[in-house]
Amino acid sequence: MVVVKTIENDMEWLRKVSRNVDISKEDIVEDIKLLKEYCLNNEVFAMAAIQLGIDKRIMYIKNTDLKKIDDDNWNEEIIVINPVIKVQEGLTEYWEACASCLDNMGLVLRPYKVKISYIDLFGRKHQKTFKGFPATVFSHEYDHLDGILHMDKALEIKVMAAEERKEFRKTHGYKIFSQDGDFLELEKKWQKK
Repeated sequence: MVVVKTIENDMEWLRKVSRNVDISKEDIVEDIKLLKEYCLNNEVFAMAAIQLGIDKRIMYIKNTDLKKIDDDNWNEEIIVINPVIKVQEGLTEYWEACASCLDNMGLVLRPYKVKISYIDLFGRKHQKTFKGFPATVFSHEYDHLDGILHMDKALEIKVMAAEERKEFRKTHGYKIFSQDGDFLELEKKWQKK
């Protein structure tokens, strides 16, 4: 059984900055299998390898579609290795939760659009742009790779069990404030309000 690292017992581990993967020297097939197994058997959008005790810059994205949040069989299976953010634009807000952060849910500002480069399981280079909620999912996992939790960035934190969060999000959903403009500048302006 795959067990996720949590703030209750593993804060030092979760604060680690994950190391880049050298595809030519490392076999990461088992790491990907563990990530997939965890994502498919738990209600998560995605998972960073560090959360499962794997110190590598790998993330497994299961679902970036809010309409399919209750579809346990939905699996996008996007595997991102050694991601680098090239551009962050726009501004959004969402009440994020995290398997590693237990019942702590935080209101977090994220970019509307994220352009990244990464490699796949075979070492091929890719460019990808995530827009809207997929950018939020990616950004949340990317932070894990740098030892950052959503609670660190939260404007507000609430403690709610999973079922409570589902109900709360029905009236406090994903919000888009801007689709363009430099994210960091927009975030600073928003926080000054």
